[in-house]
Amino acid sequence: MYRFSVEGEDWILRFSPNIIIESEEKQAIIMSLLHIGDQLASFSHGKAFIMFNEKTGAIIFGVERIPSLILTVSNIIPKENWYK
Repeated sequence: MYRFSVEGEDWILRFSPNIIIESEEKQAIIMSLLHIGDQLASFSHGKAFIMFNEKTGAIIFGVERIPSLILTVSNIIPKENWYK
C-alpha cells in the first residue's frame, strides 16, 4: 500500500493480492499516476480506468472515494497479451 498526494488530495494506492510485481514496477505506476494527477479528481466512486505503461503493460484501476480516496490496481495485462 502506498500513499501519495495530488492536487491537495491524499490518495492510497493498493494492489490486488493476485498481482505480483517488483517494487520498481510499483514505483513506475505511482509516477504514471502523478503525471495524470489532475484527472484523478474527475473519477467518481465505483468507476474504473485503464492506463498503458510501456514497461508494465495495461494497468486496470478501480476508484473508491468513500471512506477514503483509494485506487486499487485490480489487474495488469502484459503487452504480449493484448489482442486487437
